[in-house]
Amino acid sequence: MKIPKRKLFLLLIFAYVAFSLYAAYNVFFSTKVLSRVHRVVKKETGAQSGGVRDGGAPYVADEWNPWEDEQVDYNSALNKKREAFKQYLGKIDKNKPKRYKVQIWGKAAIGLYLWEHVLEGPLNPTDKVAQWREGELQSGKIDFSFYTGPAVVQGHVPLDMNSLVLVLNGREKQKVTYSTRWLEHVQTLVQSNTVSHVAVVLLGNEHCNNNWISPHLKRNGGFVDLLFVVYDSPWVNDKDVFQWPLGVATYRQFPMIRPNAQLITSNRPYLCNFLGTVYKNSSRETLMHILTQSGLEKDCITTAREKWLPQETADSLRRYQTALAQSELTLCPVGINTESYRIYEACSYGSVPVVEDVMTPGSCAAGPSSPLRLLKAAGAPFIFISDWKELPAILQRERGMTQEQRVDRRRRLLEWYSSFRQQMKERFTEVIEETFFKTG
Repeated sequence: MKIPKRKLFLLLIFAYVAFSLYAAYNVFFSTKVLSRVHRVVKKETGAQSGGVRDGGAPYVADEWNPWEDEQVDYNSALNKKREAFKQYLGKIDKNKPKRYKVQIWGKAAIGLYLWEHVLEGPLNPTDKVAQWREGELQSGKIDFSFYTGPAVVQGHVPLDMNSLVLVLNGREKQKVTYSTRWLEHVQTLVQSNTVSHVAVVLLGNEHCNNNWISPHLKRNGGFVDLLFVVYDSPWVNDKDVFQWPLGVATYRQFPMIRPNAQLITSNRPYLCNFLGTVYKNSSRETLMHILTQSGLEKDCITTAREKWLPQETADSLRRYQTALAQSELTLCPVGINTESYRIYEACSYGSVPVVEDVMTPGSCAAGPSSPLRLLKAAGAPFIFISDWKELPAILQRERGMTQEQRVDRRRRLLEWYSSFRQQMKERFTEVIEETFFKTG
């Protein structure tokens, strides 16, 4: 059948317009071609180098990145496409509520506490040892996206965002070296105008010696707008440096615990627990001595080891969680720092932390509310002691409590911990909104 010339002409015009629209979409709006952070698979080699990552997963010190040599040209092209995309966004209905996009790169295990426990965001895949995990959530006016895992290597943010949160570990020299490389990469993104706003969530040094990151802060001529740092750092001013909670040991696979009726109302057979490392000439030795000499061991679940074990087995994690769930109190002696994962893990199970409220050596801020000033400011319903000699009297009072009183205390602790995490979520979101996007 012969097609009329008019219809054939219209058909060709339609095909040309359709192809032009498709091509324009791919050039200006598609984010599939233009990478966020890159995902790579490590090449198999005879032996790995670079040490051990948080949680015990080995990492390669020099990860292969096929885009590294083309970074300058790529950034130039990326900026042109970004400007075109911004022009497109400017034409969108102005009555639509304004939302902002922020990407989080989790290069330290504490990023999982931020994402899963504080922001309560989803992660896919659910496998905790997956090479690449990602998630998205909305908080306030911000759409957060999160990427973590060994396969997340240095790359770029998508066209439709220019704000970045980097989660880093600065506890020891090897971690600082690794974190510095990430900061240097982000600095190149800022210098090329690919990224405009940067925040860092830092697992700080337990002695609060974090001077290595100081030159990167905007207050000192650097590019980092905001710093959220763990421990009682003297830098905290609630303007550009904020204190962040240590949280649970996600690097040892401690999970998010959802409170339930059984957790609140169960009869717990033990008054207290302490499962941990007992260092020579430490207050932990004093604690164990007091439990033994006063005959209180039968009231507590205790496991003392002489050497710290960074790895967690499924069996040891299960024993630890059982101890928390079966104890009214969790004994929290100081380590290198007063703040410990144990405090937050006890809260997760409604087991009241008995905290040794003393300052540890180092450069952490001293003051009327130190140590643990963040938790104290939030009204943490803990038992604070200055000497473990107070423990026998505390356990004696515990014996006199009724089940109803214990249930009520558990409920209040769990409610407080949930409220504390919600407060940190709101604070984190609001600070980023006000600093990055000048809202409010």
